[in-house]
Amino acid sequence: MFAAQNFSTSEDVNLTSTESVSIERAHWPIKMSVISVLGVLITLGNIAVLLVIATSVSGWSRNSRYFLLSLTGADSAFGLIVMPLNLWVSLVKNYTEGPDTLCHVVAFCNATVYSTCMYTLATISLERYIAVFYPLKYSSLMTRKKTIYLIAFAWCFPPILLLPISFPDGIIEVHFSTASLVCNPLYSTNVGYSLSLTCFIFFPCSIIMTYANLRLWLAAKKQRLKLRKHEMGRRNRPDVASRVLVPVMTVYYTCWTPCMAAMIYNAISGQGVPEWIEFVVVWLPTTNGFLNCILYFWINHSFRRKFRLIFERLSLSLCPGAARALGCRVSSQMQFVSEVWNNNNSLNERSASMSSTCTLITLSDDTHI
Repeated sequence: MFAAQNFSTSEDVNLTSTESVSIERAHWPIKMSVISVLGVLITLGNIAVLLVIATSVSGWSRNSRYFLLSLTGADSAFGLIVMPLNLWVSLVKNYTEGPDTLCHVVAFCNATVYSTCMYTLATISLERYIAVFYPLKYSSLMTRKKTIYLIAFAWCFPPILLLPISFPDGIIEVHFSTASLVCNPLYSTNVGYSLSLTCFIFFPCSIIMTYANLRLWLAAKKQRLKLRKHEMGRRNRPDVASRVLVPVMTVYYTCWTPCMAAMIYNAISGQGVPEWIEFVVVWLPTTNGFLNCILYFWINHSFRRKFRLIFERLSLSLCPGAARALGCRVSSQMQFVSEVWNNNNSLNERSASMSSTCTLITLSDDTHI
């Protein structure tokens, strides 16, 4: 994220700065409401995801579940760490004070969660690419140990890279922004370090995701054309791969590019952007934490089926009368237990290459999505 524009020390400009801050503070209730609602949506969405992928899901390999659990954890951090922490700072921080230890720690936490999310998305794309294009080598290329190493890298490398932000007298300054209600690094105070962050985080992750998903989309399109030619047009197969991959990349770039562009602009020019533009581009990446629940989970038929069974089971356990009124059946409890047992048994026998990524090529055969 980026910091607000620095103001000069002249009396007239200081007056303008004070008036601008007063106007921005008047908008705080609206901004806090938006942040709170978004935080609730992200938290509830990822809790639902966690309930499902904590058990086996048909068609998802063990490695896929590990990566998706990592993504759920990173997305949950938006709602459980980033948003509450910044709302708390907004209430206790005196905007007239300069940078302090609290602001540096909060900025470090923000940047770490953002970076971990991007790395996690990149590792998921990489795993899907290997599963589809190297199915016979998948077991050796994506062993359990390598999967854990990739997930550990996604979680451990960002804190190391971003550690200088946490020091008050470090290599980069941090200020509380009344426009975005977060403690922002002032990237213009260390252009080299700021640009290196984009070179180590945003651009590598974007290249991996773009290349992997583009190759997968082209392969799915080619496979779909072959199937259509083989069937002599007797069946019009839906282009499900485009309905999955295109939204994934569109949402990724929509959520992250404005924030990175503003960061680079602030680092090079030393200037800020208008209040509401800053608020939107700073908090826009957090919406990715909620949209990931839809793009990576809800569009999957097996996931929706498992969630419905879990919801029926919980409803019947907590409120049987209301559950039956909503159409939940008592037999669904046994169906849930049976499905979990069968999935756990079949999961051990299923080839690792038959992960959730198989949907990227064989999605055309899944008419339930």
